[in-house]
Amino acid sequence: MHRLGLPMIGLAVFLMLWQWAAESIETSLGAFPGPAEVWQQADGLWDEHQASRERASKFIAMQEARNERILEQNPEAEVRIRSYNGAPTFIDQIGTSLVTVMSGFLLGAVIAIPLGIFMGMSRAMQDALNPLIQLFKPVSPLAWLPLVTLVVSAVYVSDDPLFEKSFLISLFTVTLCSLWPILINTAAGVASVSEDLHNVSRVLSLPTWTHIRRIVLPSAIPHMFIGLRISLGIAWMVLIAAEMLAQNPGLGKFVWDEFQNGSSASLGRIMVAVLTIGLIGFLLDRLMVLLQQKVSWDSKSA
Repeated sequence: MHRLGLPMIGLAVFLMLWQWAAESIETSLGAFPGPAEVWQQADGLWDEHQASRERASKFIAMQEARNERILEQNPEAEVRIRSYNGAPTFIDQIGTSLVTVMSGFLLGAVIAIPLGIFMGMSRAMQDALNPLIQLFKPVSPLAWLPLVTLVVSAVYVSDDPLFEKSFLISLFTVTLCSLWPILINTAAGVASVSEDLHNVSRVLSLPTWTHIRRIVLPSAIPHMFIGLRISLGIAWMVLIAAEMLAQNPGLGKFVWDEFQNGSSASLGRIMVAVLTIGLIGFLLDRLMVLLQQKVSWDSKSA
């Protein structure tokens, strides 16, 4: 009751303050939306998504019916199904952002975890890489985005591209901004492994890979997951900013398009996006906590 009651009280106070503030704020697009108006807009966005899915189903059904008629007249005819090219809905933009952020985050983890392990095990490697980490770690996504855009446009040239350039630009920007916390915390976790455990490994003459798998990784996992949680939060924030600036598909573009649209419903729809971004960020963090509890021997550290 205590754990459930206080959050409910906090939420109720927040909603009352929000409603009070909304009634006092008049913007160039009209009154600032309160909770009821935002809920109404969220319902409308869901209805738009459902209507779009129905149009897509009808579009595919019409093509299938046409192809059946063609094949009845000529069984040798080549037929195909074109995908529906309707404008992406709010739900589609959420899906696009989730795929992009997880791709960029996983790529960053694949690069940073092995590098962090080697940095933690080698003082020389730590000394060599630390200046680069300190140099690039504070760089904003606003600075990386133009460089990534130009490099991807110059390097990724294909008549039949496997991925959209916009996806790669967002992915690499997220990767560049999110790998540093994983790298630093993994190296710190590996470096903090007890000397007694190292001595046990030496006495048993464990091979390097076995030493990493049995001694280093279990001890470093709490530090690694601190880095992973920080990194995933950064990745999510960076992605939204990159989508807004580069107009790449996703929730960031949805917010920017609504801002440019300037209709009376735009403020409410932007608030829906803001709350969705916050909720997804919270759920992603909970996901990392659950994952840590699954793989860590010390579940209390999560």
